[in-house]
Parts: sequence; C-alpha cells; structure tokens
Amino acid sequence: MYKFFAFLDRMKYIKRWSLMRSVREENIMEHSQQVGVIAHALALIEKRIYHNDVDAEKTVLYAMYHETGEVITGDLPTPIKYFNEEILGAYKDLEKKAEKKLLSMLPEELKADYEAAVIPDTDSEEYRLAKAADKISAYLKCVEEVKSGNAEFKKAKTATLKAIKACEQPSVKYFMENMVPAYELTLDELD
Repeated sequence: MYKFFAFLDRMKYIKRWSLMRSVREENIMEHSQQVGVIAHALALIEKRIYHNDVDAEKTVLYAMYHETGEVITGDLPTPIKYFNEEILGAYKDLEKKAEKKLLSMLPEELKADYEAAVIPDTDSEEYRLAKAADKISAYLKCVEEVKSGNAEFKKAKTATLKAIKACEQPSVKYFMENMVPAYELTLDELD
C-alpha cells in the first residue's frame, strides 16, 4: 500500500494564515491550485510575450507541489518562519525531511518523477516563477481580505507587494499590471 496520495489529500486540512483572523479560511490544497494557475500564466507570458525559454509544465509542477512537505510539518506562519536564520534553517531542514518521507511512500518506479516535482531545481527559472506565483497568490489573499473589510491583512498586503516588486521576471510585472486589477472588481463588474 502506497500512502503518498492519501497524505497529499490531507492538504485540504492544513490552514494558511493561522496567526491572522481571516474572513475566509484558506487551506494549502486550494492555495497550491491557485499558485499552479498563476505559475502557468507567468510561464506562458515569459514564453509567448517575452520569448524566454521556460518550461511551462515544469513551472506548474513546481507550483502544485510547493507545499507538499507541509502536510507533515503544517504551515508555519511567515513571521515565525523568518524570525531568524536559525529558525528558518531548522524549518527548511524539517521541510526537506518531510518531502523525503512523503517520497518514500511511492512505488520505486515513480519516485524519480515525483522527486523532480517535490524537490525542485532551485536554480531554475521555473522555480523562480513558481515562487513568484506563490507571492502573487499571497498578495491576492490579502486583496480579498482587505476588500472584505479585514484590516488584519493591510500590513501583509503592503509587505507582499514589496516582495513581488523585487521579482525580476517581466512576466510578474505584466501579470501584476494586467491581471491583478481584475481581482479588485465585484462579480457584477467582472461581467
């Protein structure tokens, strides 16, 4: 019996933003799906608009599996995770061990394929795009919360936007300028 997929299915129980009051709770499964959609868009923008050589499928896989280890570790809130280098290092080490533990729950014939997605090439452009998509997803959560009247997310919105603006990929700027403003609209305005 292989337990990898049953563990991943439990991503729906891992809540994000645990230290903050949310108007709508978010779990890491739905977050990963949103990051995958955004990462796909960023990769295609890089390819089609800026003519950069990017593997869109690899970018999506990195995005889809970027929270995999958290099914074992849980989601550590950003202020705690980045409190100091010692905590960050310990958490990253724990995350890697969790990812390896999950990969051990696969048939031998599939491990290499999943390892390539779960433990990404952190020097690749695809990884950088997936990380940018993760930041954009966090920003969109902040937009949603602030739009709903939740001032709890104002500081996170500002800090996340600053981190996004530091991204060097032209697709990130393109997405932020051309796609993100629509997230501020109501359903009637989207019509």
